[in-house]
Amino acid sequence: MDGSTWSPPATTTAEPLKAYERIRNAADISVIVIYFVVVMAVGLWAMFSTNRGTVGGFFLAGRSMVWWPIGASLFASNIGSGHFVGLAGTGAAAGIATGGFEWNALVLVVVLGWVFVPIYIKAGVVTMPEYLRKRFGGQRIQVYLSVLSLVLYIFTKISADIFSGAIFINLALGLDLYLAIFILLAITALYTITGGLAAVIYTDTLQTVIMLLGSFILTGFAFHKVGGYGAFVTKYMNAIPTVTSYGNTTIKEECYTPRADSFHIFRDPLKGDLPWPGLIFGLTIISLWYWCTDQVIVQRCLSAKNMSHVKAGCIMCGYMKLLPMFLMVMPGMISRILFTEKVACTVPSECEKYCGTKVGCTNIAYPTLVVELMPNGLRGLMLSVMLASLMSSLTSIFNSASTLFTMDIYTKIRKKASEKELMIAGRLFMLVLIGVSIAWVPIVQSAQGGQLFDYIQSITSYLGPPIAAVFLLAIFCKRVNEPGAFWGLIIGFLIGVSRMITEFAYGTGSCMEPSNCPTIICGVHYLYFAIILFVITIIIILAVSLFTKPIADVHLYRLCWSLRNSKEERIDLDAEDEDIQDAREDALEIDTEASEEKKGCFRRAYDLFCGLDQQKGPKMTKEEEAAMKLKMTDTSENRLWRMVVNINGIILLAVAVFCHAYFA
Repeated sequence: MDGSTWSPPATTTAEPLKAYERIRNAADISVIVIYFVVVMAVGLWAMFSTNRGTVGGFFLAGRSMVWWPIGASLFASNIGSGHFVGLAGTGAAAGIATGGFEWNALVLVVVLGWVFVPIYIKAGVVTMPEYLRKRFGGQRIQVYLSVLSLVLYIFTKISADIFSGAIFINLALGLDLYLAIFILLAITALYTITGGLAAVIYTDTLQTVIMLLGSFILTGFAFHKVGGYGAFVTKYMNAIPTVTSYGNTTIKEECYTPRADSFHIFRDPLKGDLPWPGLIFGLTIISLWYWCTDQVIVQRCLSAKNMSHVKAGCIMCGYMKLLPMFLMVMPGMISRILFTEKVACTVPSECEKYCGTKVGCTNIAYPTLVVELMPNGLRGLMLSVMLASLMSSLTSIFNSASTLFTMDIYTKIRKKASEKELMIAGRLFMLVLIGVSIAWVPIVQSAQGGQLFDYIQSITSYLGPPIAAVFLLAIFCKRVNEPGAFWGLIIGFLIGVSRMITEFAYGTGSCMEPSNCPTIICGVHYLYFAIILFVITIIIILAVSLFTKPIADVHLYRLCWSLRNSKEERIDLDAEDEDIQDAREDALEIDTEASEEKKGCFRRAYDLFCGLDQQKGPKMTKEEEAAMKLKMTDTSENRLWRMVVNINGIILLAVAVFCHAYFA
């Protein structure tokens, strides 16, 4: 012993607070509680104040929305917590190119408002499978599209949203990922029952305002912390983790250094992670499916007062779609600069330590920024916004998915099912849907090298192009018929799903452990695959249609572009099906009237709480029905407002071109 006094080793300094310990303060907890109370209050107000009882009230309310809630709701329906997690994560891993996915929508919302919605309104349809049934006749395309929509909801929307929401809860509250998922679904169920669908557009608008407000504040904090835009560009290129080897393995340099083209949207057509031809053409095909034919998006446009409100809502959504590049992608890149070891980790053991998965931690880029950078109170606000945006998208997806199953699939199996049976079937199906989605979460977690946004886009590229091809030809080529559309959809699906299954069987791999999938199958970038699949589907549809009997014009008035302004009476190909449906509805009305008398006090209170108390109103007179039909299919516009929205549409397209050119 040398007699010197002992001093404690340096390692005993106070450890930094864990993420979930930071949230445990009065300000954050109060904000989260107040937020949920407000959302529930809006939901209850909407439930009790909207008229869902009468047929007229139900349908006429469907065309009474003005442009700004439509624009906000389109944006909120599109931007869930999956976007906050996925866009920021891919930005942290690969730079700004993923923002091109968002800017592509600037063009497609114009196509939606000016080309597709006028046809849907003139056709007098409420759902997308219904449009195809009117356009082609028969039931098999309608059933097929409903089934495929359910598959896409599970693989891309529900499981990705559940996973991204669970990442937030896991990071903020320190809970196990699956416990977080369970809590999330329990809250969502409560939200669905009390809020009801009447509240969705109102809560979407509220969500959009607070989502944007919170995102702007966080972006401001992030850029201030990093030292402005110039410092951000320099520092991102040097955000390299220190741990780059494990055991005797040294990781390849390209796996942990930022890409040389990180600040370019257009990348090498052969070696780029997002090749520019794929970004322009392949992405447009996927976006055509998503923005112009997906039920959740189109439904919002169909609720507008008139065509000018549809177009103005689309333009508002388009301008808001400029923001994710600056509010999500770039903050994700800043997260890599500030938390390099955690967000940019490449060694499997390091990544598992930070985020519980071996393939990379870029998915926690945005949640980490929220928890570490925001002051007390604002942190709670951002977390409640994430969860509420997630829940509003989940409730609408669950509801539309159970509706698709019950009305388009179950009624084909059980033609004489009572209303009670249909409601039970819908709810049971929702449980099955949740179960399958949870079982899919581990695959989401490991797919596409741990980058959630790439996973969502790749699945969409394998299953979406055939649907886009059918809708595009249905509107612009009246020679296309039912056999052509059906076989195009089926063969396109088989090609797409074979690629998807092969990729999941071999694993998507990561930079350090590339997949063994044969190059001829997985070597083709998913955006190029979307182009190939789209072209193959179009060739099949046209070839089969030309060799089979055409549909007479009398069945196509106002269902395709060349006949959109026809005033002649249309004989629907699905007229017989509609007679069966009317008989069903009459039977359901008798059924509900009979059962109403037998309900006790508790049952009535339960029905009121669940929004099941709506009674059938008096049937409309023939004149009222004719007036309603005219209103539902009217696409006329005020001359002044038509000019205003058209000029704005041109400006939006010019802005889209400028943004792509500036960051190209």
